[in-house]
Amino acid sequence: MVYSIGDKVITKKKHPCGNDVWTIVRVGADYKIRCDKCGRVVMLSSSEFLKSVRQKVEQDG
Repeated sequence: MVYSIGDKVITKKKHPCGNDVWTIVRVGADYKIRCDKCGRVVMLSSSEFLKSVRQKVEQDG
């Protein structure tokens, strides 16, 4: 699946704040994602990111 900046994804494990929806901030060799609830930013390698994503949230438009 192709991911781009601004896409929202659901992760397999919840963040400690209780949220599992993240917004992609950076793509490339690494992925940077931001928690939609608390705003925490996490940087993951491409392989870690692809393992942790459950699904992409469909956006209207």
